This record gives sequence, structure tokens and C-alpha cells, in this order.
Amino acid sequence: MSLRLATFNVENLMSRFDFSGYRNQLNEDRTLALFDIQSEAEYKMLEQARAIAQSDDTRQLTALAIAATRADIICMQEVDNIEALKAFEYGYLFKMVGEGYRQKYTTAGNDSRGIDVAVMMRAETARGQPIEFVRMTSHAYVTFEQFGLHTPELEALGNQANERIFRRDCLEIDVTVGGVPLTLYLVHFKSMGSPRNGLDGREATMPLRIAEAQAVRRIIEERFGKDHAADKSWAICGDMNDYRQRVKIAGDAVDGYRFEVVDENQSCINVLTAGGFCENVVERRPEMNRWSFYHTRGPEERHLCQLDYILLSKGLAEKNATAIPDIIRNGQPWRTIFPPGQEVERFPRAGWDRPKASDHCPVAITLDMA
Repeated sequence: MSLRLATFNVENLMSRFDFSGYRNQLNEDRTLALFDIQSEAEYKMLEQARAIAQSDDTRQLTALAIAATRADIICMQEVDNIEALKAFEYGYLFKMVGEGYRQKYTTAGNDSRGIDVAVMMRAETARGQPIEFVRMTSHAYVTFEQFGLHTPELEALGNQANERIFRRDCLEIDVTVGGVPLTLYLVHFKSMGSPRNGLDGREATMPLRIAEAQAVRRIIEERFGKDHAADKSWAICGDMNDYRQRVKIAGDAVDGYRFEVVDENQSCINVLTAGGFCENVVERRPEMNRWSFYHTRGPEERHLCQLDYILLSKGLAEKNATAIPDIIRNGQPWRTIFPPGQEVERFPRAGWDRPKASDHCPVAITLDMA
């Protein structure tokens, strides 16, 4: 009995328009920045037209990427609400995959933009085993103080002890697959952001992601018992906005690119994998071929890295010791630089920067659940 599990940051699956760019240039779309817009009313009209036109291409590519995972259960990040998820699944994905994902769940988390984690599930696996929803538990309300995780580093970042730990949520989903229980923890950790306090964006926000990882581990240990949790069947799925390795890119298209694998000294992922608690199964792939995200701030700062994770409990990982996850990269924009031998045929109409399925790649794995 097998289950195909996937995770994907679909990037701003919104059911509403964002007009904040009229007053905040950082939020203004680059297309509208080209034009002299005289009033907020005019801006809103143009933003609606731009968003609708662009979203149709984008969501077709997003749906192609999800269809390519062949997932029975897919964990998602940056979903506006259940209505947006239903409209996307019916209007785009259903037309590509037939039976579709009839079971959909999300809840309001802590993100200031209102984009949350969600899950979609088929009624049964590709092998015909029923997938049954048992319950959903949000942990969005947990504070640093409640879990004893407030530190001087967090204080220096302006985070008070009574504030909530998760930037979005740690959404706990219990299901059964052919009667076998499985628990999923859907997460989307704090983004790296811009440099601050003399530190780069990743270093400056690291204390928050470490606290989120510590909180996830504690939630699991409290659920299953600290001495037995690692042996139970669970997986942590989502965008953790951090990496243990990256592939630095130098050179250019004319003289050739050069790629170098660099290990990081610190990562929030280490909190979760410490002591064999769980395994980052993407690390079963070759070092140069683990990336799910291309980052660039110009020629001097370019790298490929893994931001998207399926972390299997020790027990589930051991049961699936030979399973190698897939990373679906066909929806990447043309600007993404691929190492030699990794190039893929992009989906139809993928652009240099957009449209695209997402800057993130779906990660999928087939698990033995017997």
C-alpha cells in the first residue's frame, strides 16, 4: 500500500486584490511602475486588470506543476482561503487531473497578508486505498512564553515573550490511508527578509526560524511522547525558508557557469533532524541536485538551495529507506540557472521571469504505508 505525498509553495493563491502598492513602492508591481498613474482609483482599476490577466497564465502553470507530482496528498503554502483553493482546484487543476482533490482543508494563521498553509487530498490513492480525514489542529496561537522559547536574540529582534511563535501556523492534520494512521505537520517558516542590524537577511531572522523548529518538535513530542515520537508515522511538510547547503553560481552564459556546493554552519533544519528525530529525505539525492529554489540579487549573489521539505519521522524514513523524492522543476521561469545535465523542458508559456508555476519547486515522494 503506497501513498504519494507532496509539498508546494504555490505563491500568493489570492482571492482578493492587493492595492497597497499605490502607497508603498515595495509592493508595487513592476508593470504598473512604468506608468504615470494619477489617482488611487485609477491604480486600483489597473491593478485589477493586471492581476487577472497575469493570474490565469500563472495558475495554469501552477496546476501543471501539481499534476506532475501525481500526489495523493499535497501540502500547500501561501493559500488565501478555502474559497480560493476550491476555485483554483475546480477551475484549473480538476481539468488536468480528472478526479481532482475533493478534500481540502485550511485555517486562518498568523500571516499579516492572510496567506496560509493548506492541504488537498484525493478520496483514495492511485492504488485505490481510501484516504480519510480524521482531524485538524491549529497551533497558530502558541507563544514563546508558553513553550519557554523566548531568548535575548528574539528580544533584540523586537519579539516579545507573549507573541505567537509561528509566522503562519503549524497545522496538524491526522488522516488514515487504507486504515493506517498518518499525521502531517504543515508549516511555512519565517522568510529571510532584508539585511538588518549589520546581518544579512538569513542571519537576522534565524532566531525566529529556530524557535519555530523547536516549537514543531515540541508539538510532536508532546503528541506522541518524547521517547516514542521518532518511531511514529508523521511527516513535516512545507517551506522552511532555510537550508543546510546551497549551490553557489559564478560566471555567465557566455563564458560558462560554475557551481560550488557550500555547507552552512547553522540552519533551523538541524533542530528537527538532531538525534535522528526525522530525516530530510531530499538529502538522499546528489548534493548538486537537491535544490528547490533559485535565489538571486544580481550577478554577485546567486545560488540554488532547498527551501521546500518533506521531513519523515525516523520510523517512517526507515520503512522507506530506498525511497528517493522527486523535485518538479518544469514550472521554473527561464531565468533560473540549471546545473549541467539538470535542464528540463519548461511548461508551455513559461516566461523569463513570469508567468511561472512558482519560484519554488514541488517536492514529492512515494511512501510505503503498509
